[in-house]
Amino acid sequence: MPEANTEAMQAHLAEIGRRVGPGAHAVLVLDGAAWHTTPKLRIPDNISLLPLPRYAPELNPVETIWEFLRQNLLSHRVWDSYDAIVQACCDAWNWLMRMPDRVATITTRSWAQVKT
Repeated sequence: MPEANTEAMQAHLAEIGRRVGPGAHAVLVLDGAAWHTTPKLRIPDNISLLPLPRYAPELNPVETIWEFLRQNLLSHRVWDSYDAIVQACCDAWNWLMRMPDRVATITTRSWAQVKT
């Protein structure tokens, strides 16, 4: 999505809702962004939103992804321009997105596992 706003979040929720299998229920962990918390959102019946507490980056799986990217691809470097920084960030993100198993490992929380 080109922007992060209520409209984009609504489209995101609708797409997730379409992809949740029959009889399943999705729980989305969200930070406090305004477009995550607005009462204007229509939440599909097969999705629950789980807001994170304020100032708790250790609970946010996306924070772990950013840390991984900084440690492995984006730290200790100097870029010649703003565009070079954006390109490096895009390249790092695209590299990681080609490895969904790595993303799952990075973002897994032991306390969020299904007990069988």
